[in-house]
Amino acid sequence: MYEFQKAGMWKRISAALFDLVMLVAVALALALLLSTVLGYDGLMNRMEALYDEYEERYGLSFDITAEEYQAMSPEEKIPYDEAYDAFEKDEEAIYLQNFIFNYILIIVVFSILIAFLILEFVIPLLFKNGQTLGKKVFGIGVMRIDCVKISPLLLFARSMLGKCTVETLLPVLIVIMILFNLTGMGGTLLLLALAIAQIILVGVTRGRTPIHDLLAQTVTVDFASQRIFDSPEALLEYKKRIHAESVDESQS
Repeated sequence: MYEFQKAGMWKRISAALFDLVMLVAVALALALLLSTVLGYDGLMNRMEALYDEYEERYGLSFDITAEEYQAMSPEEKIPYDEAYDAFEKDEEAIYLQNFIFNYILIIVVFSILIAFLILEFVIPLLFKNGQTLGKKVFGIGVMRIDCVKISPLLLFARSMLGKCTVETLLPVLIVIMILFNLTGMGGTLLLLALAIAQIILVGVTRGRTPIHDLLAQTVTVDFASQRIFDSPEALLEYKKRIHAESVDESQS
């Protein structure tokens, strides 16, 4: 059979959820390790001490929402404005804010990157046929859309470029920038565009093809019923043999 036997949606969802749990667990463990190595907790403790110092000096609490600040009278806002202005001019505070932001980026990026490298690239290379732990459990695999075994290069493009970079790291970095007020509506619109594109691809395309499969030209198939060929030449030989057998049958 050289037409692909597409894996059922529930199997794909179940495998994806299994892999997601594993990815989150590994990424969190790596983030904890990196934060310890980089001394992130020490920086945060010093930043909190600075906040406490300014709160005590101006007799207020920085722990308020934007809505609560807007609800204040002009007189009530004066000490907050003075405190924020002084804090933003504090060289140590600026230094710590920049370092904390950079450390968060390093921790998040490397934790996610290494987790994907292990679980979505190295393990599928060992299992072969693009099987992650989740796909192995639920009996599904990945191949090229022409029924040929996925190569290491395509697997890397699928897992590290598609899944890791486009579908995970890019949205996570946009969210971090939004939280740090480093991007405006453009970041939110880009996040929505990625989500809408993914929904359309999975919901409308014939193969229910997400972004990572579209980039690598791969498809997730039922491993038990799908024949996967080692090379394009092996597929061509199989087609020739099937054609010859069909000709012989028609002549007999």
